[in-house]
Amino acid sequence: MTAKIIDGKAIAAELREEVKNKVAQRVAEGKSVPGLATVLVGERVDSMTYVRMKQKACAELGMNSFHRPLPADATQEEVEALVKELNADPAVNGILVQLPLPDHIDEEKVLQAIDIEKDVDGFHPINIGRLAQKGREPLFVPCTPNGAIYLLKKAGVQISGANAVVLGRSNIVGMPAALLLVKENATVTIVHSRTKNIADVVRQADIIIAAIGKMEFVRGDWVKPGAAIIDVGINQKDDPTRKRGYRLVGDVNYEEAAEVAGYITPVPGGVGPMTIAMLMANTLRAAELQD
Repeated sequence: MTAKIIDGKAIAAELREEVKNKVAQRVAEGKSVPGLATVLVGERVDSMTYVRMKQKACAELGMNSFHRPLPADATQEEVEALVKELNADPAVNGILVQLPLPDHIDEEKVLQAIDIEKDVDGFHPINIGRLAQKGREPLFVPCTPNGAIYLLKKAGVQISGANAVVLGRSNIVGMPAALLLVKENATVTIVHSRTKNIADVVRQADIIIAAIGKMEFVRGDWVKPGAAIIDVGINQKDDPTRKRGYRLVGDVNYEEAAEVAGYITPVPGGVGPMTIAMLMANTLRAAELQD
């Protein structure tokens, strides 16, 4: 294997320790304990797991967490009313509405209802709009794509002037990741379901961010020698040798790509740990903004 593994667990642990120390220093100075509120509508197992992980992270870093669940049949008005209630609560510095929301809820209206200074997920239209504009800075950047860029920088990957390809154009990862790469002066191509000759496009990339939701989609012979790969995908692959009957793999064929790439993130243990670390950093930043 030629690729250097970008250890997301270790890099996230460093960032979390940094946040933990800043929280302790803040409290020692007599300032408020940063607080994160999580809003979960319904009982999706994956969403409940993510919320528990965020609560645990808050406890480990000395922050307060407030969990506000709503039933799956909660109305639009009830969800927005809860967000407004949290906006008004001074103990709550950050509000995270766990996505996806049930189909009958207008996600855009809910995200718009969050106070921009408490938008620690970075999905408020104003924050995304500022991210898209030259010379403007959002208060918060979405955690997963921000974590991806952080990993590239920590690995020492040269972003400025690089050709970057982002696979996927979701509002949560693909589009913000592309915008962040543009801010870092990369030349960016977004690959999606209508892109022609995808393999040829990917072969031009010095940096690949894969967030397309297709198991092992990017093959080794698509990868330019020495390229840096950030694999955001998490997919279940059948594996009878495992106790659970499956193992987690990314959107990149790891074994093939690692033979060619210069840098690569593993799945699991790559981008995943960074998402929550970035959320904790954003929650601390929100508390500092609101002092």
